[in-house]
Amino acid sequence: MSQSFWETGEAEKETHAPNEGMAAAEAGSLTVSADDFAALEERIVRAVELVNQARRARAAAEERAARAEAELREQAPLLEQLQAEVGRMKAERAEVQGRVEKLLNQMDALEL
Repeated sequence: MSQSFWETGEAEKETHAPNEGMAAAEAGSLTVSADDFAALEERIVRAVELVNQARRARAAAEERAARAEAELREQAPLLEQLQAEVGRMKAERAEVQGRVEKLLNQMDALEL
């Protein structure tokens, strides 16, 4: 009494025979016209072009980033040197400022 999938399908076809006209109409609606297929093909081609364009843009961005990192590594010693020089100049400025304040205080003391 057990039926296989195919046998069940055949039995269903026999019981639904009066609806054959409806099934034929559904099958007709599933067909794709040449215009629809061409439009779909065009959309797929555009999508592929966009993906390729995005890949090229990403590769260019990665290349620019790699060049920028290499340039930064090259300039790192110069940056460290400039930072050290700025530190020395700040210390020198503080020393000069202290000496000027000391001289001004001595001048104020002379005026009294």
